[in-house]
Amino acid sequence: MGHREDLLEGAKRCLLEKGFARTTARDIVKESGTNLASIGYHYGSKDVLLAQAYIELIEGMGGAFEGEGPALDDTEPGSVERFQQVWSNIIGTMREPGSIWRLSMEVLVMGDRMPELREHLGRAQREAGRGIIPLLMGGREQDVTDETTDTLGAFYVTLMTGLIAQWTFDPKSAPDADVLTEGLRRVIEAAAGVTGDAP
Repeated sequence: MGHREDLLEGAKRCLLEKGFARTTARDIVKESGTNLASIGYHYGSKDVLLAQAYIELIEGMGGAFEGEGPALDDTEPGSVERFQQVWSNIIGTMREPGSIWRLSMEVLVMGDRMPELREHLGRAQREAGRGIIPLLMGGREQDVTDETTDTLGAFYVTLMTGLIAQWTFDPKSAPDADVLTEGLRRVIEAAAGVTGDAP
């Protein structure tokens, strides 16, 4: 690997061990076996490097979102069953000890102190919405329109952010996929004017 890749891999390890705020440029250099000047040369700043490392860590979770085996393919895209299966897979990544999602909470809390990082991740968040749509609705990511990204994608990212917050702060009471799916069913019934149990 060259310095650019070494820096990225070193930054990933630092993020998982120390998080954003406690990772210094010197930590990354030590972990990657590079030098301080190479951070500026390849990434412009430490924050941009950390943002890119975080994005790659999250992108690496894509396989976990799809789950193991053919279960996802056995559900109809756009169905309540697909919704439950995908969110069950996503929540499974939040249950893991040392979940990388705690890094998302750190960005939310410290974002005003790391403006360059926040700006970079803000752009990536929109693309995350675009990426999750095919998992739930079927189709290909490259075919998802900007309008769908800015509506449906934004809805899914908002749901994801809320789940990350709940699983980070209080995992004992955080909702699982069954609870989310039942909530979705009630929203659908109410929107369709279907009467059922009182809320």
